[in-house]
Amino acid sequence: MADGRNTDLTQFLELVQLVEDFYKSGFKSTRQAGNNIAELPPAELKVDRTLVRPERTAKLEELYQEIKTCTKCDLHFNRLHTVPGEGVFNPLIMVIGEAPGQQEDKIGRPFVGKAGIYLDKWLKAINVDRYTNCYIGNVIKCRPPENRDPHPEEIAVCLPYLERQLELLKPKFLLTVGRISSQTLIGSTKGIGSLRGGTYFYKHLPLVPTFHPSAVLRNQSLRGAVWEDLKLIRALMK
Repeated sequence: MADGRNTDLTQFLELVQLVEDFYKSGFKSTRQAGNNIAELPPAELKVDRTLVRPERTAKLEELYQEIKTCTKCDLHFNRLHTVPGEGVFNPLIMVIGEAPGQQEDKIGRPFVGKAGIYLDKWLKAINVDRYTNCYIGNVIKCRPPENRDPHPEEIAVCLPYLERQLELLKPKFLLTVGRISSQTLIGSTKGIGSLRGGTYFYKHLPLVPTFHPSAVLRNQSLRGAVWEDLKLIRALMK
């Protein structure tokens, strides 16, 4: 029990220090050259060919191409890149955000700005990362102008892409970050402050909602709530 409490405390202290790290250094990457997030190609997908049937790989590549050329809503007029997502097949967790931001639109990869680096540290606290056992994506695959909230009709035409990703990637748990993704998948109009703290289901997958990393960077008082949500999904994984 003592070892468990010490581990839990260590992870909590690490999470508490995340915002402090941001203000001191802007969360500069400590990865070695060649492994830096920004240096990876768009839609990086790790595939273990011994575990993934070839047709699943082909279907996901077809889906990515379909997303890349999508013109189903007006968001395609101003985008630089679509952002399908990235990670591994059969992920332990799939993290689902709202939509790409400016940095994501520039390079075609999800959660690569300061909020994304912050998210990576959250996941590290529960032994998860996008390189080994996680997939990260968004409900919307194109950046809304000025990072506005996606319109209902934009969500309606883009959600089937996410559903097809779930079918192909086969995650075991879902972590939604922010109001839009949480409301969309839970099917609720409640705010994220009311939704977080519980477990829901989407397509029979356990789902835990929490605040968006960018919101926590703006408001440090939300850190404790995020840690409770991370502990919740960690307990589900166990």
